This record gives sequence, structure tokens and C-alpha cells, in this order.
Amino acid sequence: MNKNKVEFDQVIERGCGLDVHKKVLVATIRGTGIIETTRTFGAFTENIEELKEWLMEHKVTHIAMESTGVYWKPVYNLFEEDFAIILVNARHIKNVPGRKTDKKDSKWIAKLLLSGLLKGSFIPKKEIRELRDLTRYKRKVIEQITSEKNRMEKILEDANIKLSSVVSSMGGASATKIINAMIRGEDNTEELVKYKHKLMKVSDKDLNSALKGKLTPHHIFMLNTIKESIEEKQKIIDTLDAQIEAHLKANELELDAKLLQSIPGVGKDGAAYILAEIGNEMEQFPNEKHLASWAGMSPGNNESAGKKKSGRITHGNKYLRTMLVQFAWAATRTKNTYLRSKYESLIGRIGKKRALIAVGHKILIATYFILKDKVEYKELGAQFLIKRKKDKQAQYYLKKLKDLGIELEVKKDVA
Repeated sequence: MNKNKVEFDQVIERGCGLDVHKKVLVATIRGTGIIETTRTFGAFTENIEELKEWLMEHKVTHIAMESTGVYWKPVYNLFEEDFAIILVNARHIKNVPGRKTDKKDSKWIAKLLLSGLLKGSFIPKKEIRELRDLTRYKRKVIEQITSEKNRMEKILEDANIKLSSVVSSMGGASATKIINAMIRGEDNTEELVKYKHKLMKVSDKDLNSALKGKLTPHHIFMLNTIKESIEEKQKIIDTLDAQIEAHLKANELELDAKLLQSIPGVGKDGAAYILAEIGNEMEQFPNEKHLASWAGMSPGNNESAGKKKSGRITHGNKYLRTMLVQFAWAATRTKNTYLRSKYESLIGRIGKKRALIAVGHKILIATYFILKDKVEYKELGAQFLIKRKKDKQAQYYLKKLKDLGIELEVKKDVA
């Protein structure tokens, strides 16, 4: 008898461990009344259908597979209506020595599945996955526009035109009008200065100096090409915005999006981004702490021998985490809000980056309860933290006086 062999109690009657690759699928079926069998299938649709028939023939009810790249998605789409599917993070099952082949992987996954030792990843319903495709692609296109604007700035610098040094944004109205005039052939700096917005802080003299350079026909060609690229990408974004809005309406997500917009810093686009990542049903998260952990917005828990080590945030949904930090930054620029006061109270103690993470965490917690209870965000106000600190200090000193045998009658001012 092998002393190193580990046996687990069986909690699932019949299951399949699936090792998914780009070109092949390796499946192992295991359970009550069937002989453990491993077969290899192709990754084409007809091969997946063949695998499906084989599993149904053996009355398999549960499937477990790794969330490897995008290769699991077509399998999930074809199987989700007929099987209970558990999508597993590869890090949770790969840390086992000696299991380096596809067949061994699928057998190990099947064994863990039947023993109930696999924890599935959160997979939102189909309409949320479709919304996620739209919002993530939109963000990619926005990043492409940002890259194009950076290229445009480099072309101007190559011509020694220092426009970016005197304007707050190269995508602003004044900068856009000046660049468009340059593309049309305008080289008189005094005429270009006339496009300056009256609220711009730069003087006419400094703007004139910044616009003096040597703009060649090659530079003009490049600027025009980049401009056309930006305009094409903007059309794509407009199309995506219309599709996202229609998708929210068609799947009854408009109310949830409107409720999320009540959070400072989120806005219309942000509400759609949040719904695309976590959906609108909070039942899949036992509480707000589970959601924060899944998003990667919770401090790490690393303690050994009574000593706390790194408290860095956990792994999680990088798309959602990035957006939450952006929302937090926008929230810190709002006036008379709790989130801004929270940021200001933390920044001196833990720094800007960690303070933004903390505010993003607050936004996510608010999101959980807004979607769970279907209520608007409740603004606590900028004075909330100050008042709470004042109350805590009062309770502390009252306790000290009581310990000294002094009883006081406290009267609170009603403002």
C-alpha cells in the first residue's frame, strides 16, 4: 500500500476534470458506477460537441476546468446549460509536485472535483459577460486614442513646437483648434494664438513663443494621419456607447446603473464598467468583504509567529481595480463629500497611492450595498469623520474621568 497516497471523501457522484488548451481538450471522467477514463478531444466545435455527448452518455453532472487564457470560454458557452461547471484558478490546483502532463492534470482536477475541494471562480450571467466585452473593448479604444495623442505630441516636439508645455491638456478645445489650423497650413503664430480660450492661464506672448517651430510637410502629413486615426476611433467609441446603453436597457440594468451614478466619482461610464465586472446580483458574494477580496481591493493577510508582514492588496480583478482607483481619484476632487474627507484624512499617514486604494475600497463597499438593497448612495458629508473623531475623543475622556471617580452630565449641542 502506498503510504503517500491521499484519499478524499466523495461528495459529487459523477464528474469530469477538463484540461483545456488551444488545440486539445483532455477530459477525465470519474465517479460512482463508471470506470475512470481519460480521453483527448480536439478544440473545434464539433469536437466539443462530441465531448458533450460522451459526458452525457456517462451521466456526468459536474465539470471542473482551469481558467486558462480565453480557451475555456467556448467550452463554457456550449456546456453551461447542461452541466454544473466550476471554473478554477490555475494557481489553486497547480501547486502539486509531479503532475506535469495533461492527463495527470485532468485526473487530478477530476479527483479534487468529486471530493468537493475546488472553489469555483465567479462567472457572471451571459448578458453581463456581453456587457463586459463592450466595456473592456471601449477602454482599449480609449487607450489607443491616448497613445495617438501622445504620438501627436511627439511630432510637435520634433518640430520644436512646445504646445504641451503651455496647455493643460493636448486633448482640450484650444489645443485641438490650434493643431487643426496647423494641419490646414496655418503657420502664422499670431493667427494661431487667436484660438486660445479666454480662460487659459498662459499669456499670448508665451503661447506665441511656444508655437514657433519648424513644421515641415512631413510633420503636417503625420499630424493629419494621426488626427484621422483619432476621429475613426472616436466613431467606434460612439458606436460602443450606443450599444452599451441599448444593452443596459434591454437587460433591465438601467436602474442599477442610475443608482451607481449617485456615488461621487463614478458617473455614467463608470456605472456601466462596474456592472460589467460584477453584475447586478450580489448573492454570489456572501458579504461585502468577499467582493472586496475578489476585486483585489482588500489588504493582504500575512502573519507569522505573531508578526504582521506585508499588507499589500490581494490578487483580483485587475480591470475593476484599475477603474476603482480612477473613480477614487475623481471622488477626491468633489466638494463637501465623505470620500474626499476620507482621502484627506489618510493621505498624510499612508501616502497618495494607498489613500486612493482605500477610497476605491469604500466605493466598492458602497456599490455592494447599493446593488444588494437597490438604494441610492447616502452622502455622509465632509464633516462626518470630524464629528465621529470628536465623539470618540469625548467618550475617551469621559471614561478617564469616570475611572478617577468623577461623574459628569453631558449636554450635546444641537446644531
